[in-house]
Order: sequence, then structure tokens, then C-alpha cells
Amino acid sequence: MKVGFIGIGRMGSAIAGRVLAGEHDLVVYNRTPGKTDELARAGARVAASIADACRGREVVVTMLADDPALEEVTLGEAGVRDSLARGAIHMTMGTHGVAAVRALDAAHSAAGQILVAAHPVGRPDVAAAGRLGLIVGGPPDATRRCAPLFEVIGRRTFQTGPEPASATAVKLANNFLLGCALEAMGEAFSLARKYGVETQVLYDLITDGLFAAPAYEVYGKIMVEEAYDQVGFTADLGLKDANLVLAAADLAHLPLPSANVLRDRLLGAVAHGDGARDWAVIAREQARAGGLD
Repeated sequence: MKVGFIGIGRMGSAIAGRVLAGEHDLVVYNRTPGKTDELARAGARVAASIADACRGREVVVTMLADDPALEEVTLGEAGVRDSLARGAIHMTMGTHGVAAVRALDAAHSAAGQILVAAHPVGRPDVAAAGRLGLIVGGPPDATRRCAPLFEVIGRRTFQTGPEPASATAVKLANNFLLGCALEAMGEAFSLARKYGVETQVLYDLITDGLFAAPAYEVYGKIMVEEAYDQVGFTADLGLKDANLVLAAADLAHLPLPSANVLRDRLLGAVAHGDGARDWAVIAREQARAGGLD
């Protein structure tokens, strides 16, 4: 399959590497010079522009940090919409807002193109191993055309329906639930510390029983070791996602009280200079709130 890939950060690089390993014809583009070097050495062609990354491609993947970047890359002059052939697919893999994805869907439809949302679940190391979960929404014919890519990128696909925004909503719901798990762990660890108990004791307890799951095992370990510089997903991005969750809830007239708690804790972490650290750093923010070192 002829694939273009735009947005080569840590997650994007890992996913693009899987596409290349699957022997697909891959062209990559990133605005920051140098980020495509490793993929070029592995055999990918480096595009000189967004238009070049779209030329002759059956599918163009974008993995971008936020809605403004997605809008600029897709709808800007000589962007994806202007450069992609009629009938071709734009697969958006970044975490974006429901309203932004709906607007993109309408723009591509008017241009005779197809939008598919395929949001990854997992950290960059999981992506590199081809073990991501993929939350997929889009027209059934288009998602079937993308199946060869899904097979090399992830271990399982979760189909949400024919609207790309449905996958976006599920991705936000998943991130919301994970964020709340982190926030609750931070509170629990602080409570244990207030009574002179080492966090390792509570971690061993929760991961031995009811909470023996990757979310608690991986992020709980980061919290216990305070290894917040081992970044898989930053507090800045967590705050962005919390705001997107609340915006999606507003569109649906749905109260999400826990989302406000999560957002405030992430906002505090960012305000204290921890925005670039792993979002598990909200445990540190909880400790600060409780007067702990």
C-alpha cells in the first residue's frame, strides 16, 4: 500500500516504523528537520512538503499534537485536503476534539476524500512492538481498505461505527478513565504516606489483586519510583486531553465531575513546571496538595 505519514514524534515514529516493517511504500514528512532521519535510514522516502507526502498516496496518516496543528496541516494552503487525490483516505491518529474531527470529515467529504479515525491506545514502546489497540471509526469500505495497516500497527482493532468522530469520542473516554485512575492512585499513595507507609507497600498490594492491570502496574511504578522523566505521555498532553474530554461532554450536555478534578490536578502540575514530565506526575501534585515532600 502507498502510504504517506505526517507527524514524526515519538509515537508517530514508532507507528511509521511498523508500517515500513510491513513492507508498505512509505513517504514521511515532518516540519522539524532531523526527526525523519531514522526512518529514512530504514528505507522510507522523506517528502519535501505536505503536498509531496500526499502525492500518489492511497492513505495519508497524520499523527499531530493538537487541533490547531491538525487544522493547519489538513486545511491550510497546499495541505492534505488540497493535495490528496479524490477517493483517497486521510487517517487521523492523533488525539483531537470531536468538533475538530467532525469539521475535518465534512471538509474531506466535500473534496471527494474519506476521513478515517484510528486512535492508538498504548505508549510508544508498545507501538514499536506492534501491540497497540486501535480505536477505529469511519465508513466500512474505507476501514476495510486500511486493514493491512491496522494489522502491522496493532494487536486489535475496536470498531466504533461509520462516523470518525465516534472513534474520537471513545478515545477521549479511554484517556479520561486512565487519567482518573492515575489521579486516584496519586490520592491513595498520599494517604498511605500520611500514615508513614511506603508507597511500595500499597503498590504491591493493589497490583497483586483487583488492580493487577497495565495502567496500575506501569503508572504506579512510575509514581513509586518518582520516575517522571521517563516520559510516555506528558502532563501538557494530559491537560490538553482533559480539556478535550470536557469539551466533548459539553457538546453532549453530559456532566463529568471527575474530569474537572483531573483537569485541575494536571493544571496544577503544569503550573509547577512539570508539564514536560510524564503525566503520572499528578501524584507529585497530589502530594504537594497534602503538604508532603
